[in-house]
Amino acid sequence: MSPDRDLPEGVRSVADALGVIGRDLGLANPSVLARLHAAWPELVGPALAGHTEPRSLRDGVLTVAVDAVGWATQLRYLESELLRRAEEVIGEPVGNAVRVTQSGPEPPGAPGENGTRLVR
Repeated sequence: MSPDRDLPEGVRSVADALGVIGRDLGLANPSVLARLHAAWPELVGPALAGHTEPRSLRDGVLTVAVDAVGWATQLRYLESELLRRAEEVIGEPVGNAVRVTQSGPEPPGAPGENGTRLVR
């Protein structure tokens, strides 16, 4: 189906419907997260990019996974600069906070959910 094709009145394209559902859930436009992924090494530098990954953007909170706690400290230090630069590069506001999680194997006895834990 062509995106320019007229749909019957009251019928939405799947893309439009998913966009509405995403907004209702507080999710950002998927293209923003895709552009953020593409620009990540430029935003955080190659060393930090090798140990971090933007995972989601919801209700203005950018969730970033790190592979070690030390990188979480670095991200927290750069939070306001990262959000400012991301807005410049992406061309629209990305968020107002960064949430950092640690991905990968959990240390023995550490609480976690699906291999991820919140790093504070």
